[in-house]
Amino acid sequence: MLKVYGLGRCVFVDNGKDFNIAKNVKIIEWLKTEILDSIAGLFKGLQKGSEQVFVDFLANIIVLTYVLGRRLGLSFRELDQEVLNQIAQNKESGHQLEEWFGDLSALQQHIDKR
Repeated sequence: MLKVYGLGRCVFVDNGKDFNIAKNVKIIEWLKTEILDSIAGLFKGLQKGSEQVFVDFLANIIVLTYVLGRRLGLSFRELDQEVLNQIAQNKESGHQLEEWFGDLSALQQHIDKR
């Protein structure tokens, strides 16, 4: 049975396995730090212009974000659905990325093909 507990802005999920609030808090803080570290690495990599550096850091940010969402009680499916919702909303509102480059449509097509 899945139980969700709230503590401030953090949510902890008890999915029947060993439930340890301290461990969850520690992991959430670690994930936040890793995300920030990856963003910093990406920004530093932008100065050097290495495509592999971009790919590595962007992929790491995506993975860490999904895992953080899971630690906060969200399912991967919920995150995927919200990504699609935000793409649709931004396309509807005429976001510049869509108007100028068609990036949002390209992303939506990529996700739909998976």
